[in-house]
Amino acid sequence: MAPRDVLIEHLLRRAGFGASPAVIEAYADMGYATALDALINYESIFDDVDTKIGRPGYVLITARAGFAPTTNITDARQRWLFRMVHTERPLQEKMALFWHNHFATAFGKIAGAVGATEATRTLAAKPSEDAAGVKGQLEVFREFATGNFRDLLIAMARDPAMLIWLDGRTNVKARPQENFARELMELFTMGVGTFPEADVYAGARVFTGWNLARVGGNGAAGSFVFNYNANQHDTTAKEFSFPIYRNGGRTIPSRAGAAGMQDGLDLIDAVASHPATGPRLARKLYAFFVNEVDPPDQALIADLARIYYASRFEIKPMLVRLFTADAFTSSASFYKRYSWPAEFVARALHEVGWAGFSVNDALTPMVTMGQQLFEPPDVAGWDLGPAWFTSGSMVARMNFAAQLATNQKFELRDQAKPVVKSPESLVSWAMDRLTAASFPSDGYNALLDYARAGANWTGSDTQLATKASGVAHLIAGSAHYQFV
Repeated sequence: MAPRDVLIEHLLRRAGFGASPAVIEAYADMGYATALDALINYESIFDDVDTKIGRPGYVLITARAGFAPTTNITDARQRWLFRMVHTERPLQEKMALFWHNHFATAFGKIAGAVGATEATRTLAAKPSEDAAGVKGQLEVFREFATGNFRDLLIAMARDPAMLIWLDGRTNVKARPQENFARELMELFTMGVGTFPEADVYAGARVFTGWNLARVGGNGAAGSFVFNYNANQHDTTAKEFSFPIYRNGGRTIPSRAGAAGMQDGLDLIDAVASHPATGPRLARKLYAFFVNEVDPPDQALIADLARIYYASRFEIKPMLVRLFTADAFTSSASFYKRYSWPAEFVARALHEVGWAGFSVNDALTPMVTMGQQLFEPPDVAGWDLGPAWFTSGSMVARMNFAAQLATNQKFELRDQAKPVVKSPESLVSWAMDRLTAASFPSDGYNALLDYARAGANWTGSDTQLATKASGVAHLIAGSAHYQFV
């Protein structure tokens, strides 16, 4: 076996969802700098992963009455998991997951308002597949994955799923609706405690008239698109506690309704530029990609924030700095991130195997683990870090590890056969394949005890199938595998 490149493994766990041994080897052959460049500058890689759904050699999906990820939320969840496993642009998919939590928007409420089919379209439709060319929120996250944060904020302010989720459809001049303005400042940019309540009411008035329309059908049969209704815009001046303009001005001037969309653009510019936004975004990126166990590297946080403002809100240069920082490449930061259920499942599929396994069979276990894609619990997103690891969710992770390892027992047997000559070599092979954090001596000895238990080692097909599957289950279900 080739020696492991633990830094490349670390990079692929953080900038993606782990990888199969063959993919790890391919990236390791590039060297770290070239591998990082390929991950970050993914735009040159053709994105054809969806065309591989249903083909031999890839993880399966379960199609009921046809596979319809644009209109069926279960199929949309399957497709997103499929992409996490097979995309050649893993950082784009990882950032889409990051933004999905940052701009948390849940299917359930949207479906209650507009029906399940339309809710799925607003969240997951691809324009090339949708009859009306609808671009779902997830596609917006992919489009702006490593792009400009201000532009992403504007896209979210106009996003149909977000407008339904935060009740923007009811934001009219006679009755300003505060939800989006509050979350824009409190969750999406500046953070809690950086503004008074009066700013929320002023912000609600800023976005009056930012609404939705139905197009392409009669009445309720059409598709939702953003629509600015000038007649419903509050045209009076709006004053804030923080600067809106570079000259220090804190008042958005009165404007005629026809020009009123500029109010929202001015406020988005201001909150993107606010001195609290860059550090807050830097801290979130640091926790997501570097380390959420130890106190953060404050100098790196400050430098990431500096880059954010100097680049006028570009995410990619922040990521370049982050992935080349000592805080990231040091082994002291390896396995210092609590894996989200989606990360755990996709990584296990990469490292244990997927032959004959359907991503549909991971959806219910993921719910029990605490994460259902397109269904964050509230506008603040999922509780992260150790909150993922309740007693029930850990049982669900162990059960999924058993389910997957049992499904892959013959594949694991065949892949281990050329290199496994003893119980000790089996454990060594499995620990190289499943890139868990280092086991303490008692944990490692327990794996050896399992591999040695029973009849004398012969390496027969039956024995190897049972033992390879069992060791994979024990590793993937262990506490050491729950960190990335």
